[in-house]
Amino acid sequence: MIAAKCMITGKGPRGAGAAGELWQAARVTEPVFPGVDPTSWRRGDFPVLRAVPLRWNDDDVYGHVNNAVHYLLFDTAVNGWLVEATGTDIRRLPAIGIVAETGCRYLAELRFPEPVTAGIALERLGRSSVAYRLALFGEADSPAAVGRFVHVYVDADSRRPVPVPPGIRAALAQLEDA
Repeated sequence: MIAAKCMITGKGPRGAGAAGELWQAARVTEPVFPGVDPTSWRRGDFPVLRAVPLRWNDDDVYGHVNNAVHYLLFDTAVNGWLVEATGTDIRRLPAIGIVAETGCRYLAELRFPEPVTAGIALERLGRSSVAYRLALFGEADSPAAVGRFVHVYVDADSRRPVPVPPGIRAALAQLEDA
């Protein structure tokens, strides 16, 4: 179950309440990462950190970054890192990563022009799929959002699942070793 975005109340510079209270208010029954408290994650828990700048139009009428933008930031962070780590345009590979699953837990508000950093870690590497553990950090030490992002690699023409390409697998080794 993905938590619905809801008004965050409580103490802190960005109005962040305790994550448990937020999850309870949103009636979240299953955590994105079972058995793990993602509010304890810090930048150092992620082997890759990428700046993901916010734009003026990312804020919605409620004065914070719209929930859909978080998914764009995750997508941009992962694919930007893959391009950089492999040294190739991943869109031109014979096998491409299609998003099969994504989820986000909202913990605190982000607002333009606050600098945002995405943390990227490897949750699981399978034969044809990759699951990433992600976080978005604003100015605070704790994450404003945590997420999960799964790529399934498919043949670019037939769209049938294929093994994760060797170049992608080699890049992912950087995440495994951390």
